[in-house]
Amino acid sequence: MRILLVEDDERITDALAEDLTDQHYVVDVANDGQEGRELVESFSYDLILLDVMLPKMDGITLCRKLRSQGNSTPILMLTARDTISDKIVGLDAGADDYLVKPFDLGELSARMRALLRRGNTTLPPVLEWDSLRLDPSTCEVFYKDRLLSLSPKEYALLEFFLRHPRRVFSRAQILENLWSFERLPEEATVKAHIRGLRQKLDAAGAPSDLIETVYGLGYRLKENP
Repeated sequence: MRILLVEDDERITDALAEDLTDQHYVVDVANDGQEGRELVESFSYDLILLDVMLPKMDGITLCRKLRSQGNSTPILMLTARDTISDKIVGLDAGADDYLVKPFDLGELSARMRALLRRGNTTLPPVLEWDSLRLDPSTCEVFYKDRLLSLSPKEYALLEFFLRHPRRVFSRAQILENLWSFERLPEEATVKAHIRGLRQKLDAAGAPSDLIETVYGLGYRLKENP
């Protein structure tokens, strides 16, 4: 899943980006409200973490603009302002939740999961494909009864395929969805991560072509005949 973090405090940005990446989210960072607005117009996000006090355009104004344009992406506001009136202003602007700094990373993660569940009610809690099972709530992957040890990017790849079964994705599309826009590697990186994921699936007893190469197009999950 892709998260936009709009925050101008470098210390907070670095800590959150690292923690969220460890949880298998793809994180884009904007350091001011205007940059945040431009990213929302350029990319599709599952959730926006939005600071209130920002240069160029504050978080309240950005939130109002997004809602006025019909953007329904869940927004979790992060702010040092903790009065009831401040919370009311943020929620009335269109925010879905409000968390006061300093906050516990565990609480932030729990609130994010709640908003993501609310915004994706059609998605099953556990993603399955034949004997493959991925549990987004625990970030665990099993093939039959065997637990797989995947890197964050391998996990993200597998979750991406499971959330879009039968669809074929090119390397460029995979890069766009699973890497931060400012850190896009070469397309060969995708090939390397696919190879590593295939090896781990094969070691767990999965078919060697569970992630199928569709020549000239890209990759997809392959159903058992």
